[in-house]
Amino acid sequence: MLHPSIIDRRGAVAVAGGGRSPAGAPRSRRVQPSEPHHAGRTDHVGRPALRHDGSVTSTAPPDGRAALRADCRRCAGLCCIAPAFQRSADFALDKPAGRACPNLRADARCSIHTRLRDSGFPGCVVFDCFGAGQQVVQVTFGGSVPLGPAVFAAFGVMRELHESRWYLAEAQTLVDGARRREVDALVDETAALAGLDPAALGEVDLPGLTARVGAVLGRVSDHVRGPVPRSKQRRGADLVGTRLTGADLVAASLRGAYLIGADLSGADLSRADLLGADLRGADLRGARLATALFLTQPQLESARGDARTTIPAVLRRPAHWAA
Repeated sequence: MLHPSIIDRRGAVAVAGGGRSPAGAPRSRRVQPSEPHHAGRTDHVGRPALRHDGSVTSTAPPDGRAALRADCRRCAGLCCIAPAFQRSADFALDKPAGRACPNLRADARCSIHTRLRDSGFPGCVVFDCFGAGQQVVQVTFGGSVPLGPAVFAAFGVMRELHESRWYLAEAQTLVDGARRREVDALVDETAALAGLDPAALGEVDLPGLTARVGAVLGRVSDHVRGPVPRSKQRRGADLVGTRLTGADLVAASLRGAYLIGADLSGADLSRADLLGADLRGADLRGARLATALFLTQPQLESARGDARTTIPAVLRRPAHWAA
């Protein structure tokens, strides 16, 4: 299943605050900073801000999500050690929290990275730390990572914090004026929290922060989507396996909706709020998602699509989608 979202998403991969260091692993790893993994890409740019009628404002400011991408070269394999895996369709084995996955090499690289799905680990493909891994390694612990409870706890907090930062960075590209200032204030606050030392990081009120972020994102969503009929207000709806082929879902609220195995082929999801929507196994072939709100890479990776599926420029087309 997907990693649990802090806002309207369900899942079952847990990041624990404790656990043992992997057998034979050093008590700490020194990870040298390197050029970001995605440096040189040209698709990580801001998009024009949307009005509720579908038109656009002038060019939006630079998209802050570019700085919130996982860069495994600057991490220490934390996502392969800290979380617990449960043998299922998503993971081929059981792994307790705090113990290294047997596929993790000594250099903190995954030995089956290029064939995770075929090896029974699609859950790893859909996981995204939103850059929390390198933040914990390079900033929180200054490049020297003790492989124990303290770093695992910091990683769990940082991952949730960075997911909030990802959504807020998108929200900055969508609104201006007073609404933008409200978003900016939370962007500054969450950025400051991400720079805290391990002890202070553990004192962060994540539930309270999550509630405030969720409320602001809700107001941004309402503004961008504008008035919509009740039939399109499907927040948290159980739409598992529902046939929605070619459906008009423009500006629909599907926040936190269960769309597992739903047929959304050819559907128009322009300006639809998909924050936390469970898209595992959903058919997105030919769907229009280019301007969907709060869509993330894990959601795309968990679904099926093809070359006709349009997606936001800030995201990548999953390798397993049909050509």
